[in-house]
Amino acid sequence: MTALVTGGTRGIGFAIVEELAGFGARVYTCSRNDKELNERIKEWEAKGFSVSGSVCDLSSQDDRKKLLGSVTSAFDGKLNILVGSQKGEAPIEGCRWKAKEELDS
Repeated sequence: MTALVTGGTRGIGFAIVEELAGFGARVYTCSRNDKELNERIKEWEAKGFSVSGSVCDLSSQDDRKKLLGSVTSAFDGKLNILVGSQKGEAPIEGCRWKAKEELDS
């Protein structure tokens, strides 16, 4: 299983990352805080979890597009679980996942 958990370095997002990774999922997360993200990824690596991530401000369309590209690359275009756990609202207008068939054509 693969999962994207936005806002995964704190609060409920952090707990969701821990649970999914504990069940063996490969998890990708994002945070606006680079230092915090890197600290959490080190903690998860020490626990043997497969978690990666990147810095992303979900209020920025450019950042959202970069995130989608990073996740697509990390999981070879196969995402099973999406959890939006970021603080506040982040519009996803203009961004959408592409079906494998679209990517192959």
